Amino acid sequence: QVQLVESGGGLVQAGGSLRLSCLASGRTFSSYAMAWFRQAPGKEREFVAAITSSGDRTNYADSVKGRFSISRDNAKNTVYLQMNSLKPEDTAVYYCNGPEGVADWGQGTQVTVSS
Repeated sequence: QVQLVESGGGLVQAGGSLRLSCLASGRTFSSYAMAWFRQAPGKEREFVAAITSSGDRTNYADSVKGRFSISRDNAKNTVYLQMNSLKPEDTAVYYCNGPEGVADWGQGTQVTVSS
């Protein structure tokens, strides 16, 4: 039993920044790697970024590498996604999960980037 609650999305102009948060509960958060995914209208969900349980290693999709940064605060059971230099192509609903995407999906948080 795990609950994932995403927040921090919104409307931003191209080139702007947003910081997303994911609060996890119902398990030992510090023991698990975490990841961010996104889904644009009419498209399948895609991987964005991942972080190890201790936060010592990260991985990014090519489309966001150099612009996004994933981090975590295990004391707060929270994982973050700092999104810089946003592009209209980043418009999507953003979700957190384990890196294999096996947990129940939360509601996600909408990110809309205008040109």
